[in-house]
Order: sequence, then C-alpha cells, then structure tokens
Amino acid sequence: MTNSHGNDSSVRRSEASEAQPSRREFLARKLKTGAALATFAVAAPSYGQDGNEPQEKSSSAPSASSSAKLRIGLVGCGGRGMGAIGNSLTINDNVEVVALADLDANACQRAREGLVEQFAQRGSVADDKIHSGLDAYKRILEDPDVDIVYLTTSPGFRPRHIAEAVDAGKHVFAEKPTCVDPAGYHICVAAHDRAVANGTAIVTGTQYRRQVNYIEAVDKIREGAIGDIISMTSRYCSSNIWYRGRDEGMSELDYQLKNWMHFIWLSGDQIVEQSVHNIDLMNWVMGGPPETAFGSGGRFHRPEDSQMWDAMSVDYTYPGDRVVSFKNRTWPNCKTDNHNVVYGTQGSMHIGAGNRGSSMFDSKGVEVWNCDGKISDAYKQEHKDLVDSIVAGKPIVELKQTAESSLTAVMGRMSAYAGQKIDWNFVSKESTLNLFPEDLNEATILKNDGFAVPGESPLV
Repeated sequence: MTNSHGNDSSVRRSEASEAQPSRREFLARKLKTGAALATFAVAAPSYGQDGNEPQEKSSSAPSASSSAKLRIGLVGCGGRGMGAIGNSLTINDNVEVVALADLDANACQRAREGLVEQFAQRGSVADDKIHSGLDAYKRILEDPDVDIVYLTTSPGFRPRHIAEAVDAGKHVFAEKPTCVDPAGYHICVAAHDRAVANGTAIVTGTQYRRQVNYIEAVDKIREGAIGDIISMTSRYCSSNIWYRGRDEGMSELDYQLKNWMHFIWLSGDQIVEQSVHNIDLMNWVMGGPPETAFGSGGRFHRPEDSQMWDAMSVDYTYPGDRVVSFKNRTWPNCKTDNHNVVYGTQGSMHIGAGNRGSSMFDSKGVEVWNCDGKISDAYKQEHKDLVDSIVAGKPIVELKQTAESSLTAVMGRMSAYAGQKIDWNFVSKESTLNLFPEDLNEATILKNDGFAVPGESPLV
C-alpha cells in the first residue's frame, strides 16, 4: 500500500494594491474562516465552476483548535501518505494520528518513527493500532477511535477503500486518482452520494483546486478575460519514473503490489496516476468532462515487464467543439514540460504546475496579468479545508468531480490502447471494464498480460 509521487517547483511574482487589499489577499482572509465551504454537504461542483461562490485563496495559518482533536487513521504509509499526514498535522493543530495500516509492517514502523520525530505525541501510535496486510485497512475502518481515514495506497484500491470508509461512517481524505477504470468510477459516484446523505466529508488530493494561481486564472477565464475559450493545450512530460525490481522468491501478486506503478490495475498508467492533475484542470476550465477522446501513443524506454506506455497523446473534444490537445510522456534526456495554455478569442492564459504561477497575455502577446503559485501551500490547504469543514459541521464532499477527472484520464488511455475514438457516454455508462482482480487475497495468483497494442487490445 505504499505510494510515492514527485513534485515540480519554481516561482512567479504577483501584484498588490497599496490602496486596498488585493482580491487575492481579501479571499485569503476569507479562507481562514472556512475556505471550501462553498462545496459543503452537497453533491459539490468543482472549485471555480459556474454557480459556486468566488473561490477563496490559500491561508498559511493553522486551523483553529477545537476542544477535542480529530483522530486520523492512515492507510498507505508510503511517501504520499506520509506527505499528506505531515501536511495535515502542520496546518491543523486539532488533529492527531492514532492508527496506521500498510501492506508492509515495516512501513508502518518507519511511519510511526517519522511522525514521533516530527510531531511528538500527535504522531505516537500505539502498537495495537498498527496493522499490516491486504485487509489492514479494515482494522482502521472498524476502529471507533478513528474519525478521518486517509487513503493513500496505490490507486487501484481507492474506489473500494473509499466506499467502505463511507459505509463505516468515516470522514475521508482520498488521494488522486480515485479510479483507474469505469467500474471504479461507478463505485465512487455511489460513495459520493452516500457521503452526502451521511453527512461525512470526502476531500481529494487535487491540490491545484486550492492553489492561488490556478483559482485566480480559472476565475479570470470564467469572467471573460481572454474572451470565449477556443482551445487548450496540456502537457505532463517528464524524464523518468521509478521502477522496483522483483525480490528473489517473490510471488507475482507481491511483485505487482511492490512495483505498482507499472501495472495498470494498480496505477492506471501515467495518464491516470500522474496526469490526472492536468486533466482535472481541463475539466475545471471547460466546465465538465469531454464529449470524445481520440488517443495514440506507445513505449520506447519502459522495462520489459512493465505494462505502462511511456508516451500518450489525446485530443479531447469538449462541448462547443472545443479541442484540448493533451500529451504526457516519460523519456530520458528529452525536453520536459508541465504546463497548460488556454486560448481565447481575446488572449491566452498560461497556467504552470508546481510553483510556476500563471500569466495572461492579450491578443498581441503582451503579458497583462500574472500570479504567484506555491504548491506547498496548496498541499496543506486541502487538509485545512477538510478539517475546518468537519469542525463546522458542514463537510465537504468533492469525490464526484475527481472521479469524473479520473475517468476522463481513463477514457484517454482506453482510446489510445484500443486505437479507437470513444465518447463519454460509452466510458461512463456502457463500458464494463473492471481491472480489479476478483476476490483478491494473499493467495491470489496473478499473471502479467503485458502491455496494450492498438488494433489488438479490445475496447471493453
């Protein structure tokens, strides 16, 4: 259940007014009283979509303490899980970690040691609250001492973990992506609706929805600052991705769980596991999922037993015949790019990942606006929003929008793998694709079916 992700970084400047606080500063102050409550306790549309209140900006101040601490159980003690827990404990004074679960008992022990070193008693987990194995997450969900469960395992487990956590009455932080196939998407949509009915929160790891330069850029696009949207480009091009070799005597199941990025039932391929951030922005800008996807790609540098491709390009067509050209790849010694550009009838908006910020240009190519971006603040803000909404009794439920973005990524992968153009109706209603092994347990025998070949791989 261990997991890890990489981040980009750089920095941009922003403007401020001497006469009065900037819009960004004003909204940041509003955020301290409850940033994300525009989406509480409803089937929440995405941050910045039509019909929502103006979106508040990041506040670096810790969440106000409550009389009783909220207790967190972490499922998945790898890099992303520890990063999420660290962000939450840093920004929220009123939370503590009381339980840990992972496939590997040693990962739990390392997690506890790290938490105690950094957060002392707030990270000191009792021995009987440490669980390992495929069913370890169930011990967290059964624990009455756990208020919020953090789900940060490999993505293939995410839909079922979320659904069971909701049924157990837990508040949830779920890392992205929230599904790797249409079957998982339907599980997420149903869990979203149950959480709304139950009054429990679900916040997802789409941190750019809470990053200042993203929010302001989308707000300006919505206000017509670049005119009508014509098209968009989105890139997630990096140089490398991790690979974990097989230990001697390791079963195929254990190997795939260890090396999960390279097996599609666990990661969904790069377009789903990593590039969902870009695709989430695409849906945010365009106001919802696309109508069609037409993709292609292949592999040049992957290890022989990896199921992943290392290059994929997809043309997504959104309502109004607006085309988004998306590309991801992981090629060594090649140009990298993690950037998004929205083209309008009166200008363009450039939205950079990591700390690169956003810039707007008029129709003559002159920069007319820019805004800083700081991803570390956004990583913390999602946990502040989650906790603040629970304390306020107005829990955020945002699973459905992230499930839609995850399925949009799946849609692009399915199109590229099969070499076919597919539409949203097919992937969201007709497809029967379910990658998760039936009745998975420690004795399950898996095989590696290899990588997809267009023209040979079926569209299910």
